[in-house]
Amino acid sequence: MRPILVAVLLGFLIAAEPASACRLALVLAIDVSASVNDVEYTLQVTGTAAALRAPSVRSALLDPLVPPVAIAVFVWSGPADQDPVAGWTVIDSAETLDALADKIATHPRKPTASGRTATGDALLWAGALFALAPACDRQVIDVATDGICNFGPDPETVRAGPTFGDITINALAVGGGQVPEWQNAGRQETALAAYLTQVVIWGPGAFVEIAVNYKNFERAMTRKLERELAGMVIGQLP
Repeated sequence: MRPILVAVLLGFLIAAEPASACRLALVLAIDVSASVNDVEYTLQVTGTAAALRAPSVRSALLDPLVPPVAIAVFVWSGPADQDPVAGWTVIDSAETLDALADKIATHPRKPTASGRTATGDALLWAGALFALAPACDRQVIDVATDGICNFGPDPETVRAGPTFGDITINALAVGGGQVPEWQNAGRQETALAAYLTQVVIWGPGAFVEIAVNYKNFERAMTRKLERELAGMVIGQLP
């Protein structure tokens, strides 16, 4: 009788637990500083849209067995150069996902005041977005960049602030931009990944994905989204 009783109690506890309205609130923050030319900008926005439409990512986003994902997107460069691409969008249908991908792919590049790489300011801006986000089980910021922070607050100091206590920060290191001299890590994208690992990413399970160059951006973004969403699906299973 004891195994039956345990099963009944477990079922009661699971049923009594309120269902989450959202499993993941995800901010995509894309670097468009002076090191990114117009061709590379296009590769980033169209690559992000294509990654969201990739069959593996699409399937994870639209999985009917788990709560949906909410996504917000902005591009950034200098300390006051954050440009919203899409506000919080709950991916609850194929139509919503396709509309978001279309909005990202066609977002026009706007002139920026400085062209700097203010990564710390981008993190602060991304963190502030969560005050407007739906209630979700996890909060994640994805920073895509081809260089190190060269203006504004230090990302390592910013991420240690109270805003980021429960927020995970992942990063996508893109080769072909600035060449940071960081711990003699060799190739530019490897050196940048080492920098992002030590200075930018934050939280349990945080990671850096690498794109060798902008032509590889779509594949790298797809891999990153697959990794984040696969982890969330597993974590939602009883």
